[in-house]
Amino acid sequence: MKFCAVICEYNPFHNGHAYLLGRARAESGCDGILCLMSGNFTQRGEIAVLNKYTRARHALEGGADVVLELPALYAVAPAELFSRGAVKILSSLPAVERLAFGCESGTAEEFLALGRALATEDKAFRTLLKEKMKGGESYIRARNATVLELHPELNAELFRTPNNILAAEYCRAIAIENANLSPLVVPRIGDAHVELALTGKYSSAGAIRAALERGDGKSKKGVKKSVPHSVFCDLYPHESTPFKEAALAALLRSEPEEIARATDCSEGLENRLLTMARTNPMYDDVLKKVVTKRYTLARVRRIMAQNFLRLEGETARECLGSPLYAKVLAVRRDRAEEILASLEGLPLLTRKGDYLRLKKGALACAEVDSRTDSIYAALTGVYVNEHQTLFL
Repeated sequence: MKFCAVICEYNPFHNGHAYLLGRARAESGCDGILCLMSGNFTQRGEIAVLNKYTRARHALEGGADVVLELPALYAVAPAELFSRGAVKILSSLPAVERLAFGCESGTAEEFLALGRALATEDKAFRTLLKEKMKGGESYIRARNATVLELHPELNAELFRTPNNILAAEYCRAIAIENANLSPLVVPRIGDAHVELALTGKYSSAGAIRAALERGDGKSKKGVKKSVPHSVFCDLYPHESTPFKEAALAALLRSEPEEIARATDCSEGLENRLLTMARTNPMYDDVLKKVVTKRYTLARVRRIMAQNFLRLEGETARECLGSPLYAKVLAVRRDRAEEILASLEGLPLLTRKGDYLRLKKGALACAEVDSRTDSIYAALTGVYVNEHQTLFL
């Protein structure tokens, strides 16, 4: 059995996601669709609006055959590590042959060429990158500008929109891991990734999350148009969690050297964060005061989440050097035996006893997942057995 993979968060699953899964099934030439999905916390440095098992069920209902979990060390990480962790897992499963992703523009060949260029960090690259970062640009913006200057033949449009940028990171990871994954580019439909207004059937996940926070009747009607019926039923009634307060409290009780271990933290950001938090201990105010041209909002949010969850960059990078695992969140019951038999190459986790087979890096990574799941349960009051697999 051969799979086309999709790396995802589904926070929450919406009609655009269902469209991509349908296109992946129709165009990949594979026998099944495998989703590698973030757990209870996301790459934006936030808590997911629904727990990972509920979101995995939505993925199966929306067209997937099996859902694996992307470990927290990579799910709550910058795009480079998010992509590296995901591609490492997928490339370790021989049955996974394709990787589908939504993009605003570009072809598979263009993305692969860009990925190879991004993966080549030679002396000329490092020298030019250092020059560009002197102007106060973020690392990613400076890196992208460096690559385009060194490789003017590349398509600059691939760096101009959020989904394209993430697709470029996937292809960079494919080059670094020497992964046997063939990209399948699916043109994105509907609203832009950053659009925060509900506009119809294909509203963005960000717009849906913003509508959930507003909580008014008009927003609820807009959400209903944007997601499958089962997702809508699980989203309401919506209850906020004390995540921001907990993350801020964790920051205030941390020593600078502890914060500095967070995956995204560097250049003394731990001191800036602590100073601002002690001056005005309000989560959103701290973000506003710390964010600059060089330090993006997403990065600062992730540092707050990483410190709270104790997600350390050193651990994440060390685990990339070891075989990991495939944690199965959900699988189609009618094809479960065939699907699970096909996922060889990594330890397959479907029940508690499977964790006893993990060693070194994989064990350390799984222990982090266990801790983050316990924290999620404490914040939400929703306990789910982290060792279970849903058969639907």
